[in-house]
Amino acid sequence: MRKFHPYAVKAKEAGKTIYHLNIGQPDLATPQAFYDAIRTFSETTLAYEASPGMPLLIEAIRKYYAEIGVDLDPSDILIMTGGSEALLLTFLCILDPYTEVIIPEPYYPNYTTFVNAAGGRIRALPTSAEEGYRYADRKRIESLITKNTRAIMITNPGNPTGVVLSEEEMRMIADIAKKHDLFLICDEVYREFCYDDKFGVPTMGRYRDIDDNLIIVDSVSKRFSACGARVGCVVTRNKELQAALLKLCQSRLAVATIDQLGAAALYGVDHAFFRKSKEEYKVRRDTVVRCLRKIPGVKVEEPMGAFYVMASLPVDDADKFQHWLLEEFDDNGDTVMFAPGAPFYETPGKGINEVRIAYVRKKEELERAMELLAKGIARYQKEVMGL
Repeated sequence: MRKFHPYAVKAKEAGKTIYHLNIGQPDLATPQAFYDAIRTFSETTLAYEASPGMPLLIEAIRKYYAEIGVDLDPSDILIMTGGSEALLLTFLCILDPYTEVIIPEPYYPNYTTFVNAAGGRIRALPTSAEEGYRYADRKRIESLITKNTRAIMITNPGNPTGVVLSEEEMRMIADIAKKHDLFLICDEVYREFCYDDKFGVPTMGRYRDIDDNLIIVDSVSKRFSACGARVGCVVTRNKELQAALLKLCQSRLAVATIDQLGAAALYGVDHAFFRKSKEEYKVRRDTVVRCLRKIPGVKVEEPMGAFYVMASLPVDDADKFQHWLLEEFDDNGDTVMFAPGAPFYETPGKGINEVRIAYVRKKEELERAMELLAKGIARYQKEVMGL
C-alpha cells in the first residue's frame, strides 16, 4: 500500500492533486479530549510508564469493555504501540518456525509481515467476491487444520472486505478453536463500525468458555480517528500468554507516556461519537458503492462494516493501472489512488484486478474520486489495453 508513495510525490511535484483512497487514515476529527489530556500534563520529568501499560489507560479500557458486556481484570489488558505491535508480539509468543495460522483471504497485508517475522506461515482460507467474501464455514475451516496449526485469525468487521460475522458464525468459529485447542486471534479494531444494527457491537470477548484460546487485538487508531497516537492493546485471559507477552513488553520498556494519557481520555468520550462516526461512514459507503456500480465492468459487494470496499475492475492489472494513474493520467490536474488487491491475498494470482478503496474522505470528494476512477478506466482500456 505504501510502495506507491514515491510515485505520488512525483505526481504532486508535477502539479497533480491526488485523491487518496489507498490507506485507512480517517479524516474525522479526533475527539478534543485527547488534546486536552495532553495539554494538562504537568509532570516535571517525562518518565517511562509501566511496561504493561499506564494503569489509568488500562482502567479506561476495562470500563469500555464492561459496557459492551466483557468483564476483564486489569492483568487481562496489555498496552501496545498500536495494533501492529500487538499482533507482532502475539505471533512472536505463539508461533514456532513453520507453524501455521489460518486466515481468510483477502486480509490486511501486514499480517503476512508479522507471521513471517515470527517464523510462521499463513494458511489462507479462500473466499470470493461472488460469495461476498464470507468465510464462516465449518467444513472449509476445519479442512485447513493440520498438526502445525497454532491459530485461527479473523478480522471482524473485515479489512479489506467489510464482512461482519453473525452471532452464530462467531460462536461456530469459537467452537472450532476450542475443539482443536487453537488460539483464536480476533482483530476487532473496527467493531464500532457495523452498518446493520442487528450486529450490535461484535466481540468474541463475551464467550467465556474460550478464555484460554482467545486473543483480542484492539487499537484507538480507527475507533477514535487517532492513528497517530500509536496506542493499542492485547486482551487475553490466558495467563501463560500474558506472562510471555509481558516479557516482550518489558524488553521494549514502555509505550509512549503522553500517547497513553491521551488515549485514556478517548475512552471516556460520549458514545454519541461512535454513532455519528458510523452514520458518516455509512453515507460514504453508500456513495462509493453507488458510484462504483455505475462504472461498466466493475463488480462490487456492499460492505457491512469497517470503512473499506473491495472491487473488481475491468483492467488487466490493478498494480499496473495504479502506476499509470499516477504517471500518465489526470483529469483537470486530478488523479486517484487505491490499494491494489493482490497483496491482500496469500494465494498467488488472486486479486490481480481487484482494489481496496478506503472511503475515508468527504462525500463530495468520494464522488469526484469515483469520477476519476471511471475516466481513468476508460482511458486505460483504450490507451494501454487496446480495447
